[in-house]
Amino acid sequence: MYEYQRLREFTEAVFVKMGCTAEDASLAGDVLLSADLRGIDSHGVARLIGYVRLWESERINPQPDIKVIHETPSTAVVDGDRGLGLVVAPKAMKIAMEKAEKVGTGWVSVKNSNHFGIAGYHAMMALEHDMTGMAMTNASPLVAPTFSRERLLGTNPIAMAFPTAKEPPFVADFATTTAANGKLEILQREEKDAPEGWVQSKEGEASTSPYEVKNGGALLPLGGDRVHGSHKGYCLGSIVDILSAVFSGANYGPWAPPFVSFLPLADNPVGEGLGHFLGAMRVDAFRPKEEFKVHMDQWIRRFRSASPVEGQEQVYIPGDPERAMEVERRKSGIPLNEKVVKDLTSLARKFDIAL
Repeated sequence: MYEYQRLREFTEAVFVKMGCTAEDASLAGDVLLSADLRGIDSHGVARLIGYVRLWESERINPQPDIKVIHETPSTAVVDGDRGLGLVVAPKAMKIAMEKAEKVGTGWVSVKNSNHFGIAGYHAMMALEHDMTGMAMTNASPLVAPTFSRERLLGTNPIAMAFPTAKEPPFVADFATTTAANGKLEILQREEKDAPEGWVQSKEGEASTSPYEVKNGGALLPLGGDRVHGSHKGYCLGSIVDILSAVFSGANYGPWAPPFVSFLPLADNPVGEGLGHFLGAMRVDAFRPKEEFKVHMDQWIRRFRSASPVEGQEQVYIPGDPERAMEVERRKSGIPLNEKVVKDLTSLARKFDIAL
């Protein structure tokens, strides 16, 4: 087990070595470690070496000039200047919240950014201001649309967070695929097969190999196949791609830049970098704030009290498992896979930082 604060300090030190300001390194570390705390190990410090490699290949600008290039009272387009998505997205979310404070809602589409960690972090920023938050991003094209053999979409996650009165907030954070690519990376490290419905081979055939994507295959949209509703996952992923990239001027579909540095960028880009879409809605733009929060509590309590199926203790609401995991990991530490430890050790040597 690794203590949260020690990992946080190490992560921040790596970002500083990359050339980030102390303030941006702290923000990036906060976003990255929030994934580990919440049990989303695929998007935490396991990704740190990937960001370093992107920086080494000059695809990440450690000190970006993040700016609004177009706006209305309730909307904006932000150019991330190739910055860390871990930094660009929270700053764009802040702009969305500032607009929501003034006119009720705020919506920001971002171009020229990079991988932004877990979507839930950015959505939850709105909770402190009694706002509902939304965050989504397009990603590396690893997903085959229903009936396609080609990889045209990313895992394109969606997150929404709703404030409450006394209950913990409702936080939904999910990929629009049956599983995120990071889950395959975890299975590879653990030498386990993937469940059915996660991936297909390059010929479009069902597979359980966690290496299928590396071998030219594809992740599958939420649902797995047409019979189980993969066309709905395909629709959700497409909506994220359009809001994040077609709105902003980022690369969309198969032109979205890959997270791994060794894969080439598209020869004919249709935009700049990756795209994100952030939104904030002031609760009292719809109904009195306290009234809404009391009813959110009631909604949560009723769903939690639903009769569970046999063998299940209770029905959870979105955010419950991650919240419980965060409490446990803050107390007991964060477990790291041997391969992740090996990667972090190599970074410690590279930058002369104690792990």
